[in-house]
Amino acid sequence: MRVVRLHCHSCGTSLEGNFQLGQYLKLNPEQMHFVDVFLKCRGKIKDVEEELGISYPTVVARLNEVITALGYEARPVEEEAREMRKQILDELSEGRISASEAARRLREL
Repeated sequence: MRVVRLHCHSCGTSLEGNFQLGQYLKLNPEQMHFVDVFLKCRGKIKDVEEELGISYPTVVARLNEVITALGYEARPVEEEAREMRKQILDELSEGRISASEAARRLREL
């Protein structure tokens, strides 16, 4: 399908042509909500976890779903898990999370 006409109900103006839709319209409403929260949280997975009330692995899984829906290739699960472990350990060593929080996240992986 193509969008060929735009119409303003307020002023009655119409435009006709061949309009390109953004790639984000490929996302379903749940994925759009996730992207909105992800951007609002500036990509900080911990903040996304708290905002949506979901676990770290679930945030990463949803992010991978969005990446795939947009036509990009998501990282393999093993590579993603390795990256998540590294991020958790980095946050622990920098004092941004407690040992119990790190242990909880690692168990969820």
